[in-house]
Amino acid sequence: MSLEKRNNVQVHGDGPRTMFFAHGFGCDLNMWRLLAQAFAKRYRTVLFDHVGSGASALSAYDRSKYASLQGYADDVNELVAAYATGPALFVGHSVSAMIGMLANLRAPALYAAQIMIGPSPCYINDGDYVGGFTRPDIDGLLTTLESNYLGWSSTMAPAIMGTPERPELAVELTNSFCRTDPEIAKQFARVTFLSDVRAALPELRAPTLILQCTEDLIAPVAVGQYMHRVLPDSTLTLIENVGHCPHLSAPSSSADAIRAFLTSRSL
Repeated sequence: MSLEKRNNVQVHGDGPRTMFFAHGFGCDLNMWRLLAQAFAKRYRTVLFDHVGSGASALSAYDRSKYASLQGYADDVNELVAAYATGPALFVGHSVSAMIGMLANLRAPALYAAQIMIGPSPCYINDGDYVGGFTRPDIDGLLTTLESNYLGWSSTMAPAIMGTPERPELAVELTNSFCRTDPEIAKQFARVTFLSDVRAALPELRAPTLILQCTEDLIAPVAVGQYMHRVLPDSTLTLIENVGHCPHLSAPSSSADAIRAFLTSRSL
């Protein structure tokens, strides 16, 4: 099976550098429509769906391979090797920020920079580390998701999006969640919310932008501050925004922050 079919790859633009956009849990490449177009004139942009999400080839889903974030990271490296013109700029939302980091660590020559939107290396509080959730919080979330995925989606999507004044965005995220195969979503949720890749952060040498909202239910500001302290070469930028999806709810501010970072690194 071709990578194009497996990951529903869509390529736009014709710049000298290539930007890859990777969606978060329960989402698909359509979530990038407002942000990616801001870079399509200057860069070659590559959008794709993780296997099991969006319009990817569900027949390629392997529960064993995708039982860890590394399975997705290996896919990313295949895509970057096939579609990039030179070292790539990787834009990852939420869990895909960590997938991008793992991909970079395995094949550093493929990447020029990492751009992380709403990242979290660990969602569970641990001693002095504030991830935003207790272990019982996460266990309860996963239990509810596994017993009533559609109900969980309709309840959580508005809270994750955080834009009560723009209910259409919450509806879009709800519909995206509900289009995902429930069994695949349950496994991806468990892999996402129980992951802990903090030990890998000091190993990442690529210039990294940590882009976070001032109020985010999923990835609080304390997480971004922690990552900024631990990553060897990072920039932390906060956007005045409520929610976990600034590429949809605050695309102009997100694009401005990314442009400023890329300009500062001559990328």
